[in-house]
Amino acid sequence: MRANSLAFRLVVGAGMWISVAIIAGGVTLSAIFRDHVEHTFDAQLLVYLDALVSVVEVDDRGRVRVMRPLALGDPRYEQPYSGWHWQISGAGGPMLRSRSLWDQVLPPDLSFISDPAAISYRTQVIQSRQLRIVGRDVNIPGTASSLKFQMTGDRAAIEADIQSFNTTLAWSLGLFGCGLILAVFIQVRYGLLPLRRISMALSAIRSGRKSKLTGQFPSEIEPLASEINTLLKHNEEVLGRARTHVGNLAHALKTPISVLANESGSKTSSLADTVEKQTTIMRRHVDHYLSQARIAASSSVLGACTGVMPVIEDLRRTLKRIHAERSIELEVRGDPDTSFRGERHDLEEMLGNLIDNACKWAHAQVWITMGVEGADLKVTIEDDGPGLVPEKHDEVFSRGHRLDETTPGSGLGLAIVRDTAGLYGGDITLSESDLGGLKVLLTLPAAEKGEE
Repeated sequence: MRANSLAFRLVVGAGMWISVAIIAGGVTLSAIFRDHVEHTFDAQLLVYLDALVSVVEVDDRGRVRVMRPLALGDPRYEQPYSGWHWQISGAGGPMLRSRSLWDQVLPPDLSFISDPAAISYRTQVIQSRQLRIVGRDVNIPGTASSLKFQMTGDRAAIEADIQSFNTTLAWSLGLFGCGLILAVFIQVRYGLLPLRRISMALSAIRSGRKSKLTGQFPSEIEPLASEINTLLKHNEEVLGRARTHVGNLAHALKTPISVLANESGSKTSSLADTVEKQTTIMRRHVDHYLSQARIAASSSVLGACTGVMPVIEDLRRTLKRIHAERSIELEVRGDPDTSFRGERHDLEEMLGNLIDNACKWAHAQVWITMGVEGADLKVTIEDDGPGLVPEKHDEVFSRGHRLDETTPGSGLGLAIVRDTAGLYGGDITLSESDLGGLKVLLTLPAAEKGEE
């Protein structure tokens, strides 16, 4: 696992959060255990203190004494310097004390008690030991003032328990944390397995063993796989269109080159004029198909927006002059605000080929209808010409195919229109017109109104 990999980042990030959570939990559990142990220890000392108070009385002479043997049940109060002591003090100082104190006395000062009737706890170092002391002022009948009762216990006992608990807790949480990190590592490796499958599949595609991503992927990865397949399909389409444009260019240059070859062998023709004319034709074809290749490879072509009506009006004026001797009526219908999501040059080329073709075959009338249906721009060109039988509809889209050799043209018009429309995700269909001739429906992406 490399340091800059996604798996490494996920495992390290999860490991850091797990460590922080375990440390915080360990500190909290240790504090809770310490409070519990100290509370239990103080409760035990209080029981011993209450037992001591219950057996203390004052005799007829005013002396404080233990009326019966003190049965605390803990031999440490009899063991010298054990750290477990009790002491009863009066106004004059210590009066009674446990055997464990031997020749020592506890500090009689109970100033840490704010309320004489209250019980107070404190920790103090006595005889090099850290002792827990519980103290209480008690009024015994027969005494002029209250007596000060003190009971101590060595904290070494509870500190040992706390240390043992902390050690066990540290080992337990440490092993638990390592287990969680290992589980995260396994989960990350398993979770990222589909990405590894995609990587291997892309390697197979690059080597030619596959053409697209196949198989089932998690719902989170499925959109990525779908987009990759779409990209591969688009790339294939672009390559196919590029090959088509190269073929179109080769086909378009074939005739001019043949003419040049024939004229070069003739002694009577003007070679210079012929070369100039045919060179112009070849240059036009080269410019066109290079433009088509540019469109096929461009991803931003849909960013353009072109008004349809201005293009049609320009074409109508031009074609009326070209076909002026035939008095063909060009009628335009539809929403004048209709716009095409694409380049003006491409729209001019598509509509120019279709309208010019309609004018060539029409007797007297051509209808041009435009409109928007959903996200599609629909442009219909109809003529009152002889029409075309349905069996011939597919043939007219073949490069270089001409139904009438007497009619001027290269036979590329409809093929060019279909290829250009396909680049924009559009289409072209043929059918019979209400006028009796051919009806051509051009479908292109429409631009929203107000879009520039």
